[in-house]
Amino acid sequence: MDDVLRQAPLFNALDDEAAAALRASMTESRLRRGEVLFREGDSGDKAYVVLEGKVKLGRTSADGRENLLAILGPGQMFGELSLFDPGPRSATVTAVTDAAFSSLSHEDLTRWLDGRPAVARGLLTQLAGRLRKANDVVADLVFSDVPGRVAKALIDLAERFGRTADDGTHVHHDLTQEELAQLVGASRETVNKALADFASRGWIRLEPRSVVIMDLERLGRRAR
Repeated sequence: MDDVLRQAPLFNALDDEAAAALRASMTESRLRRGEVLFREGDSGDKAYVVLEGKVKLGRTSADGRENLLAILGPGQMFGELSLFDPGPRSATVTAVTDAAFSSLSHEDLTRWLDGRPAVARGLLTQLAGRLRKANDVVADLVFSDVPGRVAKALIDLAERFGRTADDGTHVHHDLTQEELAQLVGASRETVNKALADFASRGWIRLEPRSVVIMDLERLGRRAR
């Protein structure tokens, strides 16, 4: 668990002693697959680091449509906005698999930031990365077609959850076809058509809640 925590922005610039002290200020929790950690609009003042498993961050429109903002795994952080601006949660967080987390409250972080610029820099890096990602998503929705967005999503999932084998990169994303469609902002039918096209070209092989990428180069070109 400590190795996973050291990957998080809060920890990666700290020495071992400081990291251990910060770790002692955090609280661990667990969720079963499908359980909700918190919902959009809930009040909250904690940030979380994923220790095990995967979670999805999603929002629901007024007419009930769902959109996935991100899929996160071990070492990744969410809820960090509440550390600086405690208030209603901006997304619903649901466990995609059984998952474990470590959390830090606004009050504990405030004490930690005094005299520890490395922690502040780590959080600013995290927030900047989140903003850059949001800008990329907006640009993709405007400029990229659905197959391009699907290809880009598969590559992103492969970079974080992929395992290289003789027959390609095995990506156990644990998402349903509907969730994958929500992630790229398109209908399930359109996303399934794109996946079937990639498979017919020999770029990927589809498996339940996973995919094997057999031609990463061509898939990458389609993502551009």
